[in-house]
Amino acid sequence: MPLVEPGAIAPDFTLKDQNGREHRLSAYRGRPVVLYFYPKDDTPGCTAEACDFRDNLPRFDTASVAVLGISILDEQSKARFAAKHGITFPLLADVDNAVAEAYGVWQEKTNYGRKYMGIVRTTYLIGADGRVLRRWDRVKVDGHAAEVLEAALEADR
Repeated sequence: MPLVEPGAIAPDFTLKDQNGREHRLSAYRGRPVVLYFYPKDDTPGCTAEACDFRDNLPRFDTASVAVLGISILDEQSKARFAAKHGITFPLLADVDNAVAEAYGVWQEKTNYGRKYMGIVRTTYLIGADGRVLRRWDRVKVDGHAAEVLEAALEADR
C-alpha cells in the first residue's frame, strides 16, 4: 500500500501496548497524535528514537499531543523494551504488520545484499480531526523528536 498522504484521514486501528491495554487511534480524536513506526525493539537506532521521544514526553504532554510507537514485535518484547529504558508512552504491537501495511511503511528493505520486508522508519503527525498533518519518511533519529514536537506546536497555533 502507498504511504498515507498529508490531508488524508489516518487509517483507524486497534492495537495492544506493552501493558496489554488496547489503543484505538480514533479514541484520540480531539488531540494531535504522533504515530511513529520503528523497525525493532531494543536495537540501537530504535532505542535512541524511543528515548528521544521519552525525554521530550513532558513537552508533548504539556501540548496535549499523544505519542504512540509501533513495531511488529509482540507485547512481551515491548514490555521488556519499555522497562529497560523507562518508556512510559504506549508502544504498540502490530504483530501481523497490518497497520504498517495500511500506512505504507511495510516495504522491501535491503541489508548486506539480502532483501526482506520490514518497517521503514516513518513518523506521522495526525491532527485532532484525524487527518494526517505531516509525514517524515526514512527518519534520521538524531533530533527527530524535537522536530516533530515543533511541528505539532506549529500546527496547534
